Amino acid sequence: MEFQQPANANSWRAKIQRMGGFLSSMVMPNIGVFIAWGLMAAFFIPTGWTPNEHLNELVPPILNYLLPVLIGYTGGYNVYGKRGGAIGALATMGVVVGADITMLIGGMIMGPIGAILMKKIDELFKGKVKPGLEMLVDNFSLGFLGFAIALIGFVAVEPIFAVILSFISGGVDWLMARNLIPLTSIFVQPAQVLFLNNAVNHGIMIPLGTQQVLETGKSLLFLVEANGGAWVGLLIAFSMFGTGMAKKSAPASMLIQFLGGIGEVAFPYAMIKPVTILAPIAGNMVALAIGQIFGGGTVGAVSPGSFLALLMMTPRGNFIVNIAMYASAVLVSFVVGAFFLKLSLKKDLAAEVEAEELAVEGVGVTTTEAFETAIPEPIVAGNAVPKGKLIKNVIIACDAGMGSSAMGASMLSTKARKNMLEVTVKNVSVDNIPENADLIITNEILLERVKGLTSDKQVPILTIKNFLDNSEYDRFIKFIRENNGE
Repeated sequence: MEFQQPANANSWRAKIQRMGGFLSSMVMPNIGVFIAWGLMAAFFIPTGWTPNEHLNELVPPILNYLLPVLIGYTGGYNVYGKRGGAIGALATMGVVVGADITMLIGGMIMGPIGAILMKKIDELFKGKVKPGLEMLVDNFSLGFLGFAIALIGFVAVEPIFAVILSFISGGVDWLMARNLIPLTSIFVQPAQVLFLNNAVNHGIMIPLGTQQVLETGKSLLFLVEANGGAWVGLLIAFSMFGTGMAKKSAPASMLIQFLGGIGEVAFPYAMIKPVTILAPIAGNMVALAIGQIFGGGTVGAVSPGSFLALLMMTPRGNFIVNIAMYASAVLVSFVVGAFFLKLSLKKDLAAEVEAEELAVEGVGVTTTEAFETAIPEPIVAGNAVPKGKLIKNVIIACDAGMGSSAMGASMLSTKARKNMLEVTVKNVSVDNIPENADLIITNEILLERVKGLTSDKQVPILTIKNFLDNSEYDRFIKFIRENNGE
């Protein structure tokens, strides 16, 4: 069996995805805390549902101290475990204390920097400490580094961050004052298709939006990337005017996007027919225009981007405009998507019929044989899998390791049980693929990134286009069976 090697594994897209994944890995584990803070703000701030001056005292400290420090700790932990987390939290406090603005981005930068420095210092002492003094050296090395980095952050770095963040916030205010926020859709929706949605939302919109909530009680920035209505509209269009597997799977994808907010199930449809990316761009643009004109926005991060999450994060007096934003995104996206799909519907149907005839009748094979011969060869990271090695641990990896990969792991586990295969299926973030992985499954957009992270491992990588496509999982089951000799 000859295995293909994807070219240019260090492409710009893989690098941006890697950076986006790194940023989202600091925010995603703490999204629940952001939501808790958003609920407190929704209820207790002066413009909230139940204004309460005493309980509102919780809101600013959580925003100004807890959230940045949590992000700093998580960023440090991702780099160097618990010691990295501890020094990351301390480094973040250096830029948080005394700052006039929320230092979420400060935590994203100082946390990993502190952890990297801690790791380097520990490497210097490795093998040079006498037995019995390890704990003393560990504690004091962290203490002295923490002392230094917190002071440097407070005296030198915090003022620099304050200027940078003020400049960025001023830029956002400038865009909003000139009603230009809707134009961000031109960049945001294509970024989503490239699986950079977490980088956009968690790295840019949530930090800036959180700062605006403290000032105005809500922010439209939370809905720049997280309004799933634009993708729901496109999925409805595919349900009605699509062809083949896209048409069959679109209704289920639409429900998952609407109720669960898992955008990864919707993005592949725009890749099937690239011109349809104009549909969510137009839908989100109209929605943001409505939000800007009528004062839409939420009090916290809408994550995941489901309609239910949108309602939960909507402040008092904003339900009509926020629902109108969602509905308009659905409607406009559907109309634009349906227009392009109907233009090519006859040609697509003819191509589908011709492909079926060639695959089954034209070469004289059965439908089952046509299916099996259509299964593409797996793309392998590094060398081919050693002969005789059984696949026991299957990893399904997506950008954040929560939404689409969790759904995929559930579906593959069910199929594996039905086929009596003794395999363990887990979902993880691309950046956290475990060492004991025997098979990695990921979206084809993330392939270069996965290959770059597993280049030293003899692990087969299979790609998936649509996490709701049953035939994709049949392909994985077939590959596991053949490899394990079952």
